Amino acid sequence: MESDPNDLKISEGLRKSDVEVFQNLYRTHKTRLFGFLRHYLGDASAAEDVAQEVFLYLWKKPNGFNPGRGTLRGYLFGIARHRGVEWLRQHASRELPRGGEPVEDRVETGLILEQALGKMDPDLRGLLWLREVEGYSYLELSHILDIPMGTVKSRLFVAREDLRCKWHGRRP
Repeated sequence: MESDPNDLKISEGLRKSDVEVFQNLYRTHKTRLFGFLRHYLGDASAAEDVAQEVFLYLWKKPNGFNPGRGTLRGYLFGIARHRGVEWLRQHASRELPRGGEPVEDRVETGLILEQALGKMDPDLRGLLWLREVEGYSYLELSHILDIPMGTVKSRLFVAREDLRCKWHGRRP
């Protein structure tokens, strides 16, 4: 995988503890990272906390990113996924909220989709988010999740089938 020159520049800035580089990185990625974590965890407050942990981790350990292995954005989402898994393990004993309060003007289809996504396994839901919303390629997902590309494809198939079944109220 060819390195993005911008990622190399940002990586170098992070290694030098350049606050401006970090602030720009944060502004660029915070919204999408939060959105991913919100769907992955099903809890907006937890998503905020975990997103902050992700950026704090990057600030404290800037040498963890290797531009030869993937993009900086992919690296951030990989950290987010791992931190999200940790959060889910720690909070497995309590009931997780699934989605926010319905907004009055939200269409019925949106509500049904939100409910169906909320019933999905967080790993499958997160994978769908990264592929369908964030637009990561199979190869990028393979790097982020540290699994073979064939496994990415098969898990996406399972995730889509699971969503389809939940959407129609059937068992998988």
